[in-house]
Amino acid sequence: MMKKMVGIAAMLLWVGSACFGQQVRLKGNIKGLGNEEFAINYMNGQTMISDTVKAQNGKFTWVANLPGPQKVYFQFEKRVVPLHAESGEITMEGNADSLQRVKITGSKVQDDADAYAEILQPLEKLESAMVPRFRTTDKEARLKVEKEFQDVRRQKFEAAVKYAKEHPDGPYTLILATDHSAMGAYEDVKRIYDSLSDRLKSSANGRALTERMAVLKRSAIGAPILNFTQNDMNGKPVSFSAFAGKYVFVDFWASWCGPCRSENPNVLKAYNKYKDQNFTVVGVSLDDNGENWKKAIREDGMPWAQLSDLKGWENEVSTYYGISAIPSTLLVDPQGKIIARNLRGQLLNEKLAELFGK
Repeated sequence: MMKKMVGIAAMLLWVGSACFGQQVRLKGNIKGLGNEEFAINYMNGQTMISDTVKAQNGKFTWVANLPGPQKVYFQFEKRVVPLHAESGEITMEGNADSLQRVKITGSKVQDDADAYAEILQPLEKLESAMVPRFRTTDKEARLKVEKEFQDVRRQKFEAAVKYAKEHPDGPYTLILATDHSAMGAYEDVKRIYDSLSDRLKSSANGRALTERMAVLKRSAIGAPILNFTQNDMNGKPVSFSAFAGKYVFVDFWASWCGPCRSENPNVLKAYNKYKDQNFTVVGVSLDDNGENWKKAIREDGMPWAQLSDLKGWENEVSTYYGISAIPSTLLVDPQGKIIARNLRGQLLNEKLAELFGK
């Protein structure tokens, strides 16, 4: 589950060029929008800006100074619409009932984004066709679909790598790299980042991406796990070093996260199966309400160590690893090194079977 738009925009909108003070002037005409008031979120350096705009009979105007080309989010009531904005005159036209098909003209970087979307379209269709099959209760069939999803995602990523190599100095390439850095693995994102021109890397937002890469590197395969300390349910501080010598599945979750709660039975099953084989689980909650956190632990019957500083998305450990969506996981070996990330469902079961046997 992603952070709210305002919460994640600082990560997702680290994009731009070396130019500063570029003015974008956008005129919109969305039929059926009426007099709706909505927010437009964008970045100015490291600061998140949220402008409020009110349409009149579906028409509106937005003027802003941007540090360079970047992805801007229009938060309409029915749908969030991304716009790849740059300086100059831009128009947005469409219908309130089909905001996913708005027509944007006047932005070269938007044209580049649309062209890239066309490259991905066959893979997007494959993913859409898999969704009904994913709902099966047959474990073997579900595992097969999960692997197919994984294969398509890998193909999409390779398309991004190819695009970056072919357009090393393009503003959209920096946007693409930044998007992948929001949730991607360090080893993967680095392949895109390394293709960026020195001009892009030296821009303000390019430097921000470099900082993001340093955060991602902390969870690279083979990196040592942070020896953090947080309180358990009883307020007792517990350090990660207490689990030294074991395989530890670090599970970032929260009581309010539906996908996390849905995955908990699978984690519980894995815990019960392998807890006597030098394996344990450590939950790190991104809750900010202690009672809700404890209630969820009781309801889901999770017997392993549960830790939290109750700072929500500002949790010290999740912030250290740059986690922007949950569930998110790290698998740590007995030597305290990260050996896998974001294992869920049958893929988690498969990895543990590989380590411990069935």
